[in-house]
Amino acid sequence: MTSVAAPAVLAGEQAAQAARSAAVTVRTVTGLDELTAVERLYEQIWRSQHHAPIGTEMLRALAKAGNYVGVAYAGDTMVGACVGFFAAPSDLTLHSHIAGVLPQSSRRGVGYALKLHQRAWALHRGIGVIEWTFDPLIARNAYFNLVKLGGRPTEYLPNFYGGMRDRINTGDDTDRLLLRWDLQDPQVVAACSTQWQQVPVAELDRPGCAVALGRGPSGEPITGATDAPTLLVAVPPDVERLRVSDPQLASAWRLAVRNTLGELLGRGARAHAFTRDGWYLLDTTDIPNHP
Repeated sequence: MTSVAAPAVLAGEQAAQAARSAAVTVRTVTGLDELTAVERLYEQIWRSQHHAPIGTEMLRALAKAGNYVGVAYAGDTMVGACVGFFAAPSDLTLHSHIAGVLPQSSRRGVGYALKLHQRAWALHRGIGVIEWTFDPLIARNAYFNLVKLGGRPTEYLPNFYGGMRDRINTGDDTDRLLLRWDLQDPQVVAACSTQWQQVPVAELDRPGCAVALGRGPSGEPITGATDAPTLLVAVPPDVERLRVSDPQLASAWRLAVRNTLGELLGRGARAHAFTRDGWYLLDTTDIPNHP
């Protein structure tokens, strides 16, 4: 096997296993009817009737140009979709623009199966990196991206998309983390075989570890020390619910995470893990003149 073929074959096997575990069929689509169904699916997920995050016309153009449009079916029902396009350098990188799964299927591993299918598709074409953005305040997405997929945030992007009209993002700044997924990194390969790197709670209470942003007694963000080799940055347990119940507190968290996590990443810290209960772990040893 060539250097491209061997990783691609393994990635295909991992993707097939993930699809079996989720009880779905995952494949790419190019036909107009199925691309229209993807637009309708995104309208359901983002609760934005007539304002889908991406329309059929753009999906048609992306698919025709050879980009990635993958869908997951449970029987005859489309339950998830993922769309990506080539990014500079175009022969090496794919930008995964949008992925979503119906809420009733979200805990079945459908999203995991879609991403592993996208990874196998990319490796078959000699692509080594997939990048995408996600909201750093949504804990379940951070856990999925950093732990279950083994990706690494590389850049904090304040209010990246500006105002959005869907019911999930309306009323909030669209801060995003840019995530890099090195498809042949050993940690990624392990994660795609469900060998996830969990962070023990005990690791959070040791010398050399400090809380840069924590949670106060009323759930408010509390800034702390940033002079340790390992820093912890908290996010709210459920920011989507918080946006509805207490928009002012949700906005406070947005600014606090932007000012803490964004500033640290901008100085050279590396976010290398995320805990199940909502903490980023950052390594600061690459920051000049930092402890």
